[in-house]
Amino acid sequence: MNLRPWYSLLLICLLFLANSCAQKPVFKKHKTVFKVGDQQEWATKNWNDQDWKTQKPLMEDDRVFWFRTPIDILKTPESLHPYGIQLHVYGEYEVFWDGVLIGKNGNPGQEVVFGPEGNLWTTHSIPTYLTQQGEHLLAIRASLHYFRDHAGIWEMNIDYYDNILTDRLVETSYMHIFAGAFLIASIYFLFLFLGDKKEYTTLIFSISCFLFFALILAEFMKTYVPIHYSMHVTRLRVISILMLSISFLIPFYFSMQFPFPKRKLLLIIYSVILLSFFLSRYVYELTANNMIFSMWLFSLGIVTFGVYKKMKGARLVMLTFLLSLPIAFIAPFNKSLFAGFSLILLGMFYLLSLRIKEQRLAYENSLVQSTRLRLELLKRNIQPHFLMNTLTSLIDWVEEAPDKGVLFIEALAKEFDLFNQIENKTLIPINQEIALCRSLLEIMEYRKEINYSWEEEGIDVEQKIPPGILHTLLENGITHSLPLEDNSIQFKLIFELNNDYKCYRFLTFAAPVRQKANTKKEGTGIKYVKARLTESYQEQWEFTSEPVKHGWKSTIKIYST
Repeated sequence: MNLRPWYSLLLICLLFLANSCAQKPVFKKHKTVFKVGDQQEWATKNWNDQDWKTQKPLMEDDRVFWFRTPIDILKTPESLHPYGIQLHVYGEYEVFWDGVLIGKNGNPGQEVVFGPEGNLWTTHSIPTYLTQQGEHLLAIRASLHYFRDHAGIWEMNIDYYDNILTDRLVETSYMHIFAGAFLIASIYFLFLFLGDKKEYTTLIFSISCFLFFALILAEFMKTYVPIHYSMHVTRLRVISILMLSISFLIPFYFSMQFPFPKRKLLLIIYSVILLSFFLSRYVYELTANNMIFSMWLFSLGIVTFGVYKKMKGARLVMLTFLLSLPIAFIAPFNKSLFAGFSLILLGMFYLLSLRIKEQRLAYENSLVQSTRLRLELLKRNIQPHFLMNTLTSLIDWVEEAPDKGVLFIEALAKEFDLFNQIENKTLIPINQEIALCRSLLEIMEYRKEINYSWEEEGIDVEQKIPPGILHTLLENGITHSLPLEDNSIQFKLIFELNNDYKCYRFLTFAAPVRQKANTKKEGTGIKYVKARLTESYQEQWEFTSEPVKHGWKSTIKIYST
């Protein structure tokens, strides 16, 4: 599978990450002070706030409170390009800059009357004449009906107003393109799993990609979806659930790729650790950091074991883990989170591509082997001594009994015609396989002058079977069996069907089978039967062949998937 598009997409993300980290701030923020109450004069720049508290107030009712933050503007803005301020503040509030109202978000002090209004993230333009280089004052008049212990500015940015608006959109568009790649990967690998439901690593990778897609949407939806501060904790909880799921699935995936001793016990212990972090009452960033670090550390231990055991792909995956570590130190939390996850998912994708490649090569080898065995089986049916013996018998029958000689020729023609029809097919109706077996018995009766008989029991005409496998067992029975005292050999095919498997029992009633010197060595016929079963049913089959009192018994079980 081609990894180049994934690496290109990751490079774009990392370049954007580096660019966002390189921007220099145009402001410097000082300590914020708080006071419960409501006086319009508190918005003025020169108000004496020395008696205000630096500790965030814990509101007990819906009263209005103010907080003031001195801010130094480090660079006067360009003409016609005013600065803007982006705020992440819990509550509904009014924003004052040097005593001038520059924005309003909701209805502070009247939340119960008007209901939830406003957005948790707001952007406001600052008049150019109020943003000269020097000291300024940001004052916010707010109220907190929900989450009364969340007072204050949680995030703030001052930059050119146009840049604030466009940068958020550009960032969100890049991340949504990035998320779309993982959504496509999730759908693609889900369909791969539906085609082969035994490959659970494919399903886990598909779910991981979808959860990562959902995590990006949950994180960046704030750009275009208005979220009231009362819903913000719900959003964070959703993000935490997504991170909990990803933090478990990634090590679980690596544990399947690099199996290690006491796997189940260690996974249970790891799950308990994750749940303890998830259920803790710490702030969101700390909870997320704990889960991410646990995931990274546990996964690294699994991959290290894979490197120690020299398992395929372990070294490259180890490299992706080591590359994700410095990103956590040089980039902001939300950006390092997605960049680090992306590297780890690329490592998971690389392992999956190796597995798919191995499966494809194994399938191609099985086709080559099956083709080679088909050719050998065909050669065995038209080999010179078979033709010579058949033609010799034909001459005798034509001379002694011309009518039977004609029937012999017709039986021989029917045998080759049937064999030619089925040789290139994967599955054929059971009736067609039985017709091929009856045709062979008809020929061998003329050749060996032995009375061959064929019986069937419980045959379901709707069933299909790989071509030539019963024919091969019949050939073995003819070749390696001696007739009974009445100069006869009987063959019987019994079919059974239940919820777990379908079974074909092929019985040969003859004199004791001739024993070869080396009974452990498989002949071409048995190899052909096994190759055909593997080609059609992978590992969902069982084949046994053994002597019994009446002659020989071969059993083919095909298990339900």
